[in-house]
Amino acid sequence: MHLRHAIAADIPAILDLERQSPSAAHWSRQQYENLFVNTGGQQCSQSFAWVIEMEGGAQREIHNETPKIAAFLVARRVDPEWELENIVVSGAARRRGMGTLLLHEFVENVGARGDKAIFLEVRESNQGARSLYRKLGFEEAGLRKNYYSDPHEDAIVCRLRVA
Repeated sequence: MHLRHAIAADIPAILDLERQSPSAAHWSRQQYENLFVNTGGQQCSQSFAWVIEMEGGAQREIHNETPKIAAFLVARRVDPEWELENIVVSGAARRRGMGTLLLHEFVENVGARGDKAIFLEVRESNQGARSLYRKLGFEEAGLRKNYYSDPHEDAIVCRLRVA
């Protein structure tokens, strides 16, 4: 597996992976495209988008195939904090440390920038994600009633202070 910055060419694979995860935030193609500047597919400075690509990336590039993305994380800066907007690990890749790897990379980058905190919302029923966030030091800090739809559900607000 290979952890790297997401690029605009990853959008089809990200969308495919996201659609397979009922608990993910479901974005439009345009929302993902907005993460990238039109010239060269460079990442915007106020966004953080990383993917974990399965081995064989160089072979796919030679044959012009879509990369096999096993996991991704998207966040954006909301001065002076960051909001984790979406994190998805494919069903086949779960329980292999990919979510933890993405979150560690994200936290390290936020800390290196001198920013102070990360917050996120998670479905109240998503015990696996809530457990992972607690393990990494996030604290449950609030509740947003009926935050999610399809199905309707409350969101737990979590926060991590980065020092």
